Amino acid sequence: MANLRLDLTGQLCPIPVHESRRAMEHSGDHDTIEVLSDDPESLHDIPALCARKGYACKVIRGDDQVFTFIISKYKTYSKPQGDIGTIP
Repeated sequence: MANLRLDLTGQLCPIPVHESRRAMEHSGDHDTIEVLSDDPESLHDIPALCARKGYACKVIRGDDQVFTFIISKYKTYSKPQGDIGTIP
């Protein structure tokens, strides 16, 4: 069960990725966020954002052309020690 659910259907790029990022920033470290979007660009943008942040993202394609993104804020990798100068 998601801690937060965003219904962004009807919103076009860049709104779905911006609102998803905002939800990630304002939610707890181990929360799960469910995002609904019907914007085809979100199929690339939201998983790419999650990858940059190190969060897991599961994509479910519905028959009604609505995509459900289940974002888990559990880190999927650990950043190497001493890695400086990179921007996530």
